[in-house]
Amino acid sequence: MNVNIQSLGFKAGEELEAYINKKLGKLTPNDHIVAANVILFLGPDKATREHFCEIRLEVPGNDPFVKEGAADFYQAADSCINKLQGILRKQKEKQLDAWQGKDV
Repeated sequence: MNVNIQSLGFKAGEELEAYINKKLGKLTPNDHIVAANVILFLGPDKATREHFCEIRLEVPGNDPFVKEGAADFYQAADSCINKLQGILRKQKEKQLDAWQGKDV
């Protein structure tokens, strides 16, 4: 899987990029994931400084997309990846149900 990380308005450190790469590598089923496009940016309100993470997975069919905000980029990335894992599980279950329904 190819992972593209963009940080808007700041320079993301190697530690943050490695963390995101590691977490995305654990997504299952990841054999169909072609690429992951990650965008990190700060919220518009300078007083609260919310951190946002957007991830779009390139997969056959519709590309899942999630956007989450949190107190830091690690939490935002974790939240996005957890949502993506749920989306991938639902897609896999639908495929299995459709496949099993054809055999009956």
